[in-house]
Amino acid sequence: MKIEPKAPEPRAQEPNAQDYFAGLYQGSNDPWLLRERWYERRKRALTLAALPDEHYRRAYEPGCANGELTAELAARCETLLAADLNPAAVELARQRVAHLQHVRVEQRAMPDDWPDGEFNLIVISEVAYYLNEAQLAGLIAKLTVSLAEGGTLIACHWRRPIEGWPHSGDHVHRELRAKLTLSRLSCYQDDDMVLDVWSSNAESIYQREAR
Repeated sequence: MKIEPKAPEPRAQEPNAQDYFAGLYQGSNDPWLLRERWYERRKRALTLAALPDEHYRRAYEPGCANGELTAELAARCETLLAADLNPAAVELARQRVAHLQHVRVEQRAMPDDWPDGEFNLIVISEVAYYLNEAQLAGLIAKLTVSLAEGGTLIACHWRRPIEGWPHSGDHVHRELRAKLTLSRLSCYQDDDMVLDVWSSNAESIYQREAR
């Protein structure tokens, strides 16, 4: 009896980020409740407190959503470029920071549409687990070449599963820790979130001020 070869199992289709975010913003101008939830407000406070320098000359925040973190980062930066894949998010963020002349918001995909030049601060907040493995590797490569000497890279992500997406914040931070050739200055972790800070300047905050 001839045995027919078993058909290969169909591969799970990767989520489409553009469609996913478009659906979220159709229903709300604040789909993650960034303004209302204590988790979100606390996370922004922890992110800002973890930055080792008081001021940064040139900063980049990809995945800025509706601009709540952008508005708070702006006080620490001479110039700040924020970006998001979704056009509705870009418009909302522009409205949020319209009074801040040193902040610019653009529509960009990460990591393919990465801006030119070096940045003294790069903020990767709640966005890298939407990347596939190749995109995450591409992001790490961009971070390596675009962080200015002595600059700060900060990453902060939700640790719990995200329905429909394969990666967790823990996976993202394991990859960053393994592949970044930078000094890790600090780490904060609880059941909900993980936050890491890296720099090519390994000095502590006290040492930086004492220079």
